[in-house]
Amino acid sequence: MKTKSTIVYVLLCCGIIPALAQEQKTDYMPEIHGTIRAKYEYQPEISAGRFEVRNARFSLTGKVAPIVSYKAEIDLSDEGSIKMLDAYTRLTPITNFNFTIGQMRVPFTIDAHRSPHQQYFANRSFIAKQVGNVRDVGATIGYKFNNGFPILLEGGVFNGSGLTNQKDFWTKQVNFSAKVQLFLPEGFNLTLSVQKIKPEKVSIYMYDAGIYYQSRGWHIEAEYLLKHYSDKLFDNVNAFDGFICYDLKLRSKLFRKISFLGRYDYMSDHSDGKAYLNEKANAEGSLIINDYQRQRLTGGITLSLAKPFISDIRINYEKYFYQKGAIVKASEQDKFVIEIMTRF
Repeated sequence: MKTKSTIVYVLLCCGIIPALAQEQKTDYMPEIHGTIRAKYEYQPEISAGRFEVRNARFSLTGKVAPIVSYKAEIDLSDEGSIKMLDAYTRLTPITNFNFTIGQMRVPFTIDAHRSPHQQYFANRSFIAKQVGNVRDVGATIGYKFNNGFPILLEGGVFNGSGLTNQKDFWTKQVNFSAKVQLFLPEGFNLTLSVQKIKPEKVSIYMYDAGIYYQSRGWHIEAEYLLKHYSDKLFDNVNAFDGFICYDLKLRSKLFRKISFLGRYDYMSDHSDGKAYLNEKANAEGSLIINDYQRQRLTGGITLSLAKPFISDIRINYEKYFYQKGAIVKASEQDKFVIEIMTRF
């Protein structure tokens, strides 16, 4: 009996001591991050310009246990408004698998999933801003494995209520999003995703495919998104984003590198999926064109004052092309943009 007790004691120690060691190695100190984007825009057609703080984001991340992490992010100036963006808890019970519940950006597309400090241009693509930009409240799972190359699978279900309508929101519908990323050899990435949302009474299905190549200073990317409205209440929306970026390292004491960029993006007539009557939101109304068909060419350079995507000066010129009869928004016209982005 004494021998058996000793064996049990040793086995318990073998299990507990490594666990305690891991507990001690885990850093529970919260990390604070932030992104400030301030810019000046000038529109030659109206001979007018403006200064704007596009983002003033702050986030808090950390762990409360080896398998429990969290994130809370707020933007104090999202186009002048204060918005709560991320607020979630993530569980990682086993390696390469996680479960997340809370408020977050849904797993969908390449460009719409980039944080402001990760953007290549001063202004987002039409896919990232108008067509495929969705944040919601829900739960996701993620799993990463290697089948000769890394593959990341993500999927989740969401309210469909957006960020501000949660307390009294009850639904019998299921809104979902799923995404697979294949990190192929030689710097290639293939991303496929699908999403279903229902802003009001209309179910919207979106399908996205994107590919990029990143190596030897080059980043070449192309992405296509199809947006389908149920019951043919609005024509399908087609959106495309393609760009090239080349990084040239510098030996200057001021700048780490300079990036040369060119982009083409396109969007057909787009509806946000909500009903309007006499140009005002009204459930008794119908879907309208919120964003008219447009094409855009963007060229520019980015000067990196520190490591890339930490402190950048983005200098862009955007040229828009509209069809005759389109209603052009004040902020969606030809313009020069100078932006300074700082990430901390």
